[in-house]
Amino acid sequence: ELGCTESVPYLDRPPSPLEFYREWVSPNKPCIIQNAISHWPALKKWTSAYLREVVGPKVVSVAVTPNGYADAVFQDRFVMPEERQMPFTDFLDIVEKKVTSPSVFYVQKQCSNLTEEFPELVCDVQPDIPWMSEALGKKPDAVNFWLGESAAVTSLHKDHYENLYCVISGEKHFLLHPPSDRPFIPYELYQPATYQLSEDGSFEIVDEKSADKVPWIPLDPLNPNLEQYPEYAQAKPLQCTVKAGEMLYLPSLWFHHVQQSHGCIAVNYWYDMEYDLKYSYYQLLDCLTKTMKVL
Repeated sequence: ELGCTESVPYLDRPPSPLEFYREWVSPNKPCIIQNAISHWPALKKWTSAYLREVVGPKVVSVAVTPNGYADAVFQDRFVMPEERQMPFTDFLDIVEKKVTSPSVFYVQKQCSNLTEEFPELVCDVQPDIPWMSEALGKKPDAVNFWLGESAAVTSLHKDHYENLYCVISGEKHFLLHPPSDRPFIPYELYQPATYQLSEDGSFEIVDEKSADKVPWIPLDPLNPNLEQYPEYAQAKPLQCTVKAGEMLYLPSLWFHHVQQSHGCIAVNYWYDMEYDLKYSYYQLLDCLTKTMKVL
């Protein structure tokens, strides 16, 4: 059933906790929910001028890369971004193109950076989504704040979280694969590395020599190399655009690749998944896929 889904359905209102759990969480199906965050002050308040006033020059963590790809395969490495500490106003100058830079900047730190680094903004949204918290019987593990340039791209991956992704301004473009597409999605083991800025202003890739190799997806779903990964031709991606004021429910273990409009602002809520039969099914599928590759 998941493999035959042709589009991500829309809900015109937030569901009840029971309805959401029965219709979406339990069957592990994505949806876009409208009118779920229309009451948030952030939708009207979060202009660049407001962010400058409220957050100001406070030093925050910004991911910086030469190509817009943080946490992605590049030159046969799993390369992580430079985590630069910089005044938030300087970051906004780059996003607004008041200052030019050959690098790509993205506020994307995912350790609940909204509550940890931007607590001034929490009152403009919510610390959790009440109907989701009731449906799952828990609070979110993390609430994250996202703001960056259009060149910043999130490579194809999956998370062990039930994810509510809320767009405040701009648009996010998602390419999705259900967990059942795992046999068609390639994984390889890569040496982890980090971008580091050289004295001449260029980036170099520095290996994290003491770290274990990282399993990651080398394929670009927007331009897949089917000669190298022919199995991907059997996968069935879904594409959707989440606009300002909308919320995407991205179920746990769904693969996703993300692009955005320039200066897009979003907040997402990560709720830990239940390690139940769905998780066991995915683990079985993953093991079978790896075994068939060896054979």
